[in-house]
Formats: sequence, structure tokens, C-alpha cells
Amino acid sequence: MNNKVILVVLDGLNFHIAQDCMGYVNGLVEDNQASLYKIQCELPSLSRPLYECILTGVKPVQSGIAHNQVTRRSQWESIFSLAKKNGRTTAAAAYHWVSELYNRTPYNAVEDRFTQNEALNIQYGLFYHWDHYPDEALFLDAEYLRRQFDPDFLLIHPMNIDDAGHKFGLDSRQYRNTARRADIVLSDYLPTWLAEGYQVLITSDHGMNNDHSHGGTLAEERDVPLFVIGQRFSHQASLVKQTEICGTVCELLGLSHDKAFPREILR
Repeated sequence: MNNKVILVVLDGLNFHIAQDCMGYVNGLVEDNQASLYKIQCELPSLSRPLYECILTGVKPVQSGIAHNQVTRRSQWESIFSLAKKNGRTTAAAAYHWVSELYNRTPYNAVEDRFTQNEALNIQYGLFYHWDHYPDEALFLDAEYLRRQFDPDFLLIHPMNIDDAGHKFGLDSRQYRNTARRADIVLSDYLPTWLAEGYQVLITSDHGMNNDHSHGGTLAEERDVPLFVIGQRFSHQASLVKQTEICGTVCELLGLSHDKAFPREILR
């Protein structure tokens, strides 16, 4: 058992699609190796505000990151900044908005796509700026960062599920099949991560609707999954809030922090 954490944010993944289509991770739940919680995302149900929410524990109406066009660095302590302050190593394979929030803004692909800088909050990064960037490639990027730099905290953030939802809508075979493909990719990596003692959280920022969008209050836009996998989890929590993911990760990492987290989720 160790206190290293991998957080996977499958962008745009609705809870029921995760429950219905992701056979491998739900198989871990059936085998008592994982737990699945239904989380209601904060409002507005938009990506950049909810990246900030997941990674800082601050609601969009409080963070000031209220829509996707707010292009500035976060003004709050994040998992990345707290880990750096505590002498831990951070990495991310993620959409470029994450780089803008926690490293530098505006994102410059030539300078920021490949990041190796111990002075930054995200010290090692492989960032992308195409919504269709293949999930399979993104997970390869993440595994490269994990093996090459051995980060204490690794964020993995693929975009294909969200991209399929915007193109085809919630009730489409394309959206469902993209979630199935993400599950297959996860099945290639999770056994290694777990065997090496990582604590793994798999969640989403928001869901999707049949208008090929999100941003409002509909359950299909707000209900997202949280799978927790690893020896540090009690599998006893009854309710987890999206604002508590940050604190949970900080606690798993052993950081000094003041973020809220559900104590019953951990052993």
C-alpha cells in the first residue's frame, strides 16, 4: 500500500452510461474491489468550472471560473499546489485548460504541450488541445509520465466521451460506445496501477443531454460517477460530494490541507 494517487476524469461521462456501459470497472465493483458513488456535479455543469471544482474543492459560483471562456489561473489552492508545497511530485496528461488553470495562461502549444518544470504546480505534463485527441493516446501519455517521473499525484483527463456527446447526444450509440472504449483502455492499465499500490479515483466533470450539450440543471447533465479503487478506501461512504474529491485526494496523499472530505470513505 502506498499514498500515491491517480485521478481519472472521463470528461462528459453521465452516471447511467458509466453504470450501463463500463463493464470492467463495474466488474471490480461486483468483485468488491471498488465502489461506485453517484455524484451530483456543481453548477453550472460546464467543463472548466468543474475542473476547478474537482481540483480545488471550490464551487464555480465561488471560484470565479463560471464558464469555459474564463481564461486565467486558479486563485485557490489545488491538489497540485498543495502537493508541490508538501514536497510531492505532480503530473497530468490532460486537456490544455488544466494547464491554463494551474500552470500558465494563455496556453501556448509550442511551449506548454510538453512540460517538465519543477517550479510549476504541474511539474510534468503532456497537454492536448484537440477534443478528438484519441483516448488511447492520452492514456499512453499518462503511463509515460507515470513510469518516467513516478509522480505522487497523476491526473488523467481524456476528452473523447464528451466529444461524442456533443456530436451525437446522450442517447446515441456513439456516446455509449466511446464510454465502452474508455473502459477497455482502463482495463489495460488498472491491474498494473493496483498491483503497484496506487489509489485510483475515476470520475467525470459533468454529464450530457440530448441537445448534444450540458451546462444546466438536468439530472443527465449533473449525475456523474465516482469509482474508488484501492486498499485505502473503506467502501463504506454513503454520500460523496464533487467538492470533496479534492480533499479526499489530499488526504490520500498525506498532505497538510483544509479541504473538506468524507472521512468515512477512507480506512
